[in-house]
Amino acid sequence: MAQGRIWVLVVLVAVLLPTRCLSIYCDSDDCYDLLGVSQSANASEIKRAYYKLSLKYHPDKNPDPDSKKHFVKIANAYEILKDESTRQQYDYAIAHPEEVFYNTAQYYRAYYGHKTDARAVLVGFLLFVSLLQYLNQWTRYTQAISMVKRTPAYKNRLKALELERTGGITNKKKGHKHLDKKMEEDLSNELELQIQGVEKPSVWKLFGVQFLLLPYILGKILVWKAQWSWRYQIKKHPYAWDDACYLTMNSLNINPTTWHGIDESVKDDLVMRRLWEKDSMEKYRAEMRKESKRRR
Repeated sequence: MAQGRIWVLVVLVAVLLPTRCLSIYCDSDDCYDLLGVSQSANASEIKRAYYKLSLKYHPDKNPDPDSKKHFVKIANAYEILKDESTRQQYDYAIAHPEEVFYNTAQYYRAYYGHKTDARAVLVGFLLFVSLLQYLNQWTRYTQAISMVKRTPAYKNRLKALELERTGGITNKKKGHKHLDKKMEEDLSNELELQIQGVEKPSVWKLFGVQFLLLPYILGKILVWKAQWSWRYQIKKHPYAWDDACYLTMNSLNINPTTWHGIDESVKDDLVMRRLWEKDSMEKYRAEMRKESKRRR
């Protein structure tokens, strides 16, 4: 009994799905029959048939209440058959009604694909990617903050800040817990700028914003390159401090955040070594290897 019901369902699907696939074009009608032409009719014959029927069934020329509905069907059939691409898809659906999902996909691709503005798709994609990027960065940042607050170093600094604010007198009364919380908030604000490897999410660093600012960024880079070449390669001027720091960071593969946390005396020593020069860099690496062996 159960097998019999399954076979009935299979038969119904096999019969109804192909019919449903064709109905997405001209409902239950045949597009060629609506225009009164054969499937082998050429474009000019289809066009003449449409104009002839539109004059007959246009609501402004035909007072019959059903003429408007018939005119809409005729116009829809003409829209499908006048375009060579959609006509080929319709002919394929007629010849292969069993390929239901393929024919349906082709129809919606042809009908809605050209109506979708590529610019809107691009903007939507950039917004979606930027949202995911921001959520990911914010999650990593909050996790880093949470981990820092559990470290002994954080608690010691919190204690030091409390002693500084109270003049060296700690107050452990429950009524002054709000003071401790305020101090903790102040310290958290200081720590936000000192977490290395994880930066606070910024809208300006999102992929979508960077893409929109790409022309400006490229122009800025070109201007910087031109100024650098003119100043240091053509005019042979000595490197400015900031530019020397930039070259040193590149030579050591150090990011700006790490460089910012280095002691000023160490920065001075590294810059004075002129590590962007090959001989100086090799000498520095030899010293570091020698120092590493000595510590062992």
